[in-house]
Parts: sequence; C-alpha cells; structure tokens
Amino acid sequence: MVPLPRSSSSHSSSYSVSMDALNSSAFRQESFDPKRKRIEDYNALRTKLLEKEKANVEKLLEPAKATWTQQGVTLVCDGWTNPQRRPLINFMAVNEGGTMFIRAVNFQGKYKDKWFISSLIKEVTVEVGVANVVQIITDNAPVCKAAGLLVEQAHPHVFWTPCVVHTLNLALKNICAAKNTQANEITYDECHWISELTATAMMIKNFITNHSVRLAMFNEFSKLKLFVVAETRFASVIIMLRRFRLIK
Repeated sequence: MVPLPRSSSSHSSSYSVSMDALNSSAFRQESFDPKRKRIEDYNALRTKLLEKEKANVEKLLEPAKATWTQQGVTLVCDGWTNPQRRPLINFMAVNEGGTMFIRAVNFQGKYKDKWFISSLIKEVTVEVGVANVVQIITDNAPVCKAAGLLVEQAHPHVFWTPCVVHTLNLALKNICAAKNTQANEITYDECHWISELTATAMMIKNFITNHSVRLAMFNEFSKLKLFVVAETRFASVIIMLRRFRLIK
C-alpha cells in the first residue's frame, strides 16, 4: 500500500474506535483531555472533520498519483463478500509507486455478467485516467475474462491478465481434488491418492481437535499447532499436509 506518514492523523489511536462510541457518555468521559476545551461531537466528526481528513489523505496521495503518467497503472479487481453478506468488488491501482485503493462497489441485486463488470472497469479506468491504465487484472472466471476482452476492445492499449494466484489455485484444485471424469481421467489416475491422503489427515485432525482432552494431550507433547484448511484455497491443503509431516 502507499505509505502515509504518521503526521497524517493527529489522533491515530482513535481510528480503531467506532464513530458511534462518541455518542457514549462513558467514552467521552474517558477520552476527556483537560488541555482541549471540548471533544468534537459525533456530527462534526462524520461531516466537516471527515471531509477535512479526506482532503488531507488525497493530498498525501498526490505524489503516488503523479507517477501514474510516467510508469502506467495496473488496475486490479477483486470480488469478495463482507460480514453482512454483501457482494463487493474492490478496485485498486498498482504500480511501482505502491498500491492505492480506488473504490468498492456493492453489486447486491445486480446481475454480474460481462457487461456489468466491464462497465465498472471502464468507469474506474476513466477515473484513474484512460491513458494511464495499461493492464487489467481479474480472476480468470469466464465472466471476468469476457469482461476483460470487452475492455480491450474499448481501449486497445489496455490488456487483460488473469490473476496468477487464482490460476495456481485452480491448478492445485485439479491436483489436490481431482474429479473422476472422462475428460480428467489421466489427472485423476495420477493424483487421486492426494485426495485420499488429505481425507485421512482431516480425519486425524478432527479426531484431535473435536475433543478437549485429546487436544490438551496433543498440545502437551507437540510444540507445533494443527492448521485449519480453507475450503476455497487448495494451497492450504499442501500447507496442512506439510505441517502434519513436521509434527510426525
């Protein structure tokens, strides 16, 4: 990320405090500073002071933005779901000057087809500067690939690139969880033992962690901890099996 100097905030410790806490009399009493005549109220912090701090941050980011015309920019798009289950797409501008968050789009209730995604990418491209953008990176889902091709048609100097991490994850998925299909017959014959080994390791892990006494015994004799596998990240399967080998 683009580093911001410490002077960009006068009270950085308050950034971890919810703005709603300012409505609490207990919090205001604890935060009272005799040297300051008053504590800024809730409305001031979420309006004029917030706008002031936003302008300050924009000013601090100007040196990084100045490199865009010289070095070009890669626009990175990342889809995710927040704790409220809202589907979001993050847009970030990346070059040698650092990574800068541009915006997050909530597409709840929208049909996420190639036209919708490409329209969002084009909007952000215009915001960053069409002449500055040289590359678009998304995951390599078919709809994202189609959206990338539409952007390439609209801006011939921009090229779409699939995310390397997502590509490797799909490759590991085909290795670590190979499906027994006719089209995947060779891979399954060579790699099905990995799925069986993973299932055995998961059974052992669950046997240990699902009972407090067994887990206590394990922690007493082993300095290493068992890893929990993320179902959507197949690289974690390899990491988990490597940890089992070290524990053994």
